[in-house]
Parts: sequence; C-alpha cells; structure tokens
Amino acid sequence: MSRTRPSNRVAVAFASAGVLGLGLLSPVASDALKSGPDAAGRPASLVVRTAAGKVRGDSRTGYDEWLGISYAADPTGADRWKSPQPVAKWSGVRNATAFANRCAQNTGWDPGYEKTITSEDCLALNVYVPDGAKADAPVVVWIHGGGNTGGAGQDTDPRKFVQQTGAIIVTVNYRLGALGFLNLPELRAESGNGPGNYGLLDQQAALRWVHTNIARFGGSPKNVTIAGQSAGGSAVCDELASPTAKGLFAHAVIVSGGCNLQTTAAGQAQSTAFVKTVGCDTASDVLTCLRAKPAAELLAAQKKSGVSPSVGGTAFPVNPGTAVQTGNFNRVPVMLGQTNSERGLFTFQNYDYLGTPMTAAVYEQQVRATYGANADKVLAEYPLSAYGTPGEAWTAVQNGSTSYTRQQLFGSLSRYVPTYAYEFAESDTPHFTSIHLLQQKSETARDFPFGGAIHVDDLGYIWEYLGQTLPYDDDQLELSHQMISYWGHFADDGNPNGSRTPDWPKYSIDTGKLMSLKACDTAPSGNRAPAACSKATDGFAAEHDLGFWASLPS
Repeated sequence: MSRTRPSNRVAVAFASAGVLGLGLLSPVASDALKSGPDAAGRPASLVVRTAAGKVRGDSRTGYDEWLGISYAADPTGADRWKSPQPVAKWSGVRNATAFANRCAQNTGWDPGYEKTITSEDCLALNVYVPDGAKADAPVVVWIHGGGNTGGAGQDTDPRKFVQQTGAIIVTVNYRLGALGFLNLPELRAESGNGPGNYGLLDQQAALRWVHTNIARFGGSPKNVTIAGQSAGGSAVCDELASPTAKGLFAHAVIVSGGCNLQTTAAGQAQSTAFVKTVGCDTASDVLTCLRAKPAAELLAAQKKSGVSPSVGGTAFPVNPGTAVQTGNFNRVPVMLGQTNSERGLFTFQNYDYLGTPMTAAVYEQQVRATYGANADKVLAEYPLSAYGTPGEAWTAVQNGSTSYTRQQLFGSLSRYVPTYAYEFAESDTPHFTSIHLLQQKSETARDFPFGGAIHVDDLGYIWEYLGQTLPYDDDQLELSHQMISYWGHFADDGNPNGSRTPDWPKYSIDTGKLMSLKACDTAPSGNRAPAACSKATDGFAAEHDLGFWASLPS
C-alpha cells in the first residue's frame, strides 16, 4: 500500500497488510520512517516518534489525525487518586487511529453517553494537523466541558477549524467526578500536590506532553493556547491560577466558564459524604477500601454524593477568583465570553425536561434560596407578571446574575493582561446537538422559551460538537467562518484581530465594550450576500440589567 500527497509529503510503502493490522513494523521499516516535520512544518509521514515511542496516525481530507495517544499511565489500582504518572515507553509503532476509552462517568443526554462508562484507563489525547500547517504552527489544547462529571476529548471534531486556520488542535481526556476530584486528608498525607484536583493535574500532564512532543507534529511548544468551555473553561482559569502550570501556555480562552474553586473544607466535606455513601467510612484503611471498589460502585455513589474540584495542594493553593483579582496568576492574553441566554438551558434541563415546569411557588423558593438577603429586591426587579412563565422569569434572573459575575471577571483580567470579551448573541441559532436532536422528538423541547443562544450553542460555530453538523443558514455559516478567523488569529499571537473582520477592542472597565457575535438576516431573494453582523458594543450591561445587580450588597 502506498500513499502520495500533492503537498510533497514523503510517500511510505508498507509491504505487509498483516503487519499493518497489528499496528507493528519491523525494526528496519520502522527506522526508515521519518518521524519529524517536513520543511513546511507538517509531519513527513503518518508515523511520528514521541518521547515514549512511535505512533501511526491516519489521513483525512485536508488534515491528518493521531488519536488515543497516552500522555500518562493507567490511573487504576494503586494509582487511583494519585497525580498522573509517566506513561511507560514502548518499542515498535503503536496505532493512533482510534479514540481511547472515555473516562468513567454516568449516563448523560449527549449522543454516545446513553450507557454508564466504567473505564479508567483513559488518559489520552488526540492531535489534528492540517495539510496547510506552517512550520512551528500555533497549537490549541481544548479541554472539554461536562460539569466535571462527563464528556471526552473526542466530543470535539475540529476539522473545519484546522483547515481554515492552519493551527494544530489537541483534545484531551481527564479524570472526572469522584475519580478526578476526591479531596481527603488521607490523600493529602500521600501527596501534597493532588487532593481535590487529579483531573486538573491530568490537564497539566497533557500540556507537558504537548510541550515535549508537539514539535514532532509541526507545532510550536512556545505558542500553545489553552481553551475550554463550561467546566473546561473554568479549568482554564484554574490553570491560569496554578503555579505549576506556568510556562505551559501562551494564551487562554474561557468559553462560558467561571473562575472559582470551592474551599478545601467544602471539598473535604463532599468527599467525606461520598466515602460514607460508597461504604468505606468505617474501613480500617479508607484508601485501600476505596481503591478496591469497582468503578461502577463509585459512579453509583457519585449520583447521591457528588464531588467537585476544590482548592488544595501545591498546584492549586488559592481560589482562582482571588488570583485573578489580585493579579497573582499566569499572565497571558485571555479571550473569554458567554452566550446571551446561558441559563435557559439549565431552566429547561432542571424543570421542563423532567416533566416538572417551574411554578410560581418554586420560583420564589429558588430566588430566596439563591439570593438570600437580596431576594426581595430580586423578586421586585423580576416580577412574575413581566414574564410568560415562572421558568422564563427564572432564566432572566439567572442570566442577569451570571452576566454580572462574568463582567466582573472581564474587569479583573483586563487590569493585568490583554483581555478580549465577547457575547455570542445569535439568538436564532439551531441549538447544540443534544437539544437539537431532542427537539426532533419532543414538543416540550420544541416549544420551550430558551430566551436566545443557550449554553453550548456557540461551540458548533467553532467546530463540530459531538461530530454533528447542524442546519445553519448561510448567514450563520458566515458567522462561523468569522468566529474561526478570530480564534485562529488569537491562537497565533494573542490578538483576535485580522484583516476583513470587525475590530475587536481590548476590554476596558471604562468603556465596557465587548464583541457581540451574531449573523445577519439576509433575505434569500435579496441582492446582498450572506454575512455576519458582529460588532463591538457597549450594550452588554443594559441588556442584562447589570446596574441592578451591581447595586445589591455583596
């Protein structure tokens, strides 16, 4: 079998289909393969030598991919709840043509997550290199979302991003839930580095793998952008605040994520409750008991006693919210933002999706539970009489308070680093894959008033989320092209601006200007071509009633 490329890549012939099927080559054939980048910066063949051994990727239209590369050892047995350990070196050539196991997690509504996943041998990453990659190409390391309890690197298909920008994309698996974030005194006694943050330490291990190996794929270890959405976006802020992540990335992108870790005490309280639920609280050796439990039992206990990341250890010694307020963080350019109805998804998910739409009584209960001493003011500012349903009122309240918190983050970061803020305001967008598919079957989902672009809706404009192409109209496709241009420029030099895109100003507390990302509404029968209608605006505060939220006592 032979492969030739018009881009002057070296063609490699393999004599034995049987050898290929095993993913192995003879020593002579293996040594004959070039494993470094060619003159243009791309790998000269599909076999690349990493620090641990050689891997063989696969060729796609417009790009090559290497899937399921282990960046750390199997974190099971005695290594369960330990910092990620080095992967053992191997001889010969390993196939990197299929995704690794997803990390252990309970079921979810996303396609592919219909069954419980119990695999723990999952610490792997995926590398995507476009045909048009230049030498020392910029690298984007993507951290998936999923509430720190679900998801995997393979959820992101970056093919349109790599082909348009020429950047290299790396997607990452990391430990989740109780397996990723347990914080116990017994674990602290074993190691002062890890308790509460094993999943975050996995991300750092992946970044170190990139630093060591990405040049072999044509990427620049000096020009790495770390990016993530939702829980992945929050993880980016966690890494900004981590002293042990210093120097591992040059730019950061936070998509619909915050900057906050719960306290060590809160993390330990959660973890203690989890230990009791799983039945190890009376064991003479708690860690031995926990490490002997099958993953299925741990996941079942996690449904009743969830565990979230918390401050702790030498890697995450302070709350990232405090770090960004005081300037005590890894100072790199940051791009960050949100959708214009972030909380519409959660109103639907927590109420109508479960068949229990929010009532007036529940609305008041939620406001009082969430806003405490300020609840009467919130209820007066957002009266039920102003909305079609209690759920719509609750979405408006949550959108307001969330947007205020995000505006504060914009301001904190902008005091110290170039900060580019945005809001994805394409309210007519098809919703992200899981909701879009649900709407095909459910009248409740079709008729629900989400209030605009919801959490996750913007991801499909950057890459194919969950491998699905959504039915965007031509104006929205133009917006997608524009957003990818902004992201590509930011990955290149920490500034999203380039030719043929509206100017995106740095965020300033004085002006409050951010980029509003939206598509035009071009008439199909008109004389104008489809287009994006994004622009810099100072209307974010008024749109989300931020003056009211700023007036409340903290």
